[in-house]
Amino acid sequence: MTATHDGGRAGEESRGGMAIRAARPSELTRLEQIERAADELLVERFGAKEWPPPATAAERAALPGFILVIEFADTARPVVGFVHVLEINGHAHLEQLSVLPDHGRKGYGRMLVTAAKHEARRRGYRAITLRTYRDVPWNAPFYASCGFRVSTPSTPFLSGLVDVEARLGLERYGRRVHMTAEL
Repeated sequence: MTATHDGGRAGEESRGGMAIRAARPSELTRLEQIERAADELLVERFGAKEWPPPATAAERAALPGFILVIEFADTARPVVGFVHVLEINGHAHLEQLSVLPDHGRKGYGRMLVTAAKHEARRRGYRAITLRTYRDVPWNAPFYASCGFRVSTPSTPFLSGLVDVEARLGLERYGRRVHMTAEL
């Protein structure tokens, strides 16, 4: 199955003036912009001269899994954040969570993580994994507050993610950790 941006599988949910729903194909370019803006926070934190580019709209659309977006429910404002969960080899893996920096620290990321966990459980998964920076407050400490615990990659797919991060050189900016949340 390709990424869910057909509006059909992930249900629409509205809370506090925000709606969470499946991404639409027409929004995938917007997601690239949101990820690029959110990555600027890491670039600033680490003083990085360059950062791996976000997935393009075409790359994200080709990946198996689902994408949920968050938008203001009562206006025509565009999407302000998203979560992308890969579904590969029987695993649900939270690949990317991004919220526009000017909408940060308002609970939108937590709402997206909660919605992703619910959707993964609805699809029959018993756990969801992710990889992140251990010491960045809005990374591992944030995910721990969402029910994720540091764990060890236990399958070839999950171990392969460590290899991808090594090729990208992500460790040069800080220690990476694998985390799992039971659903």
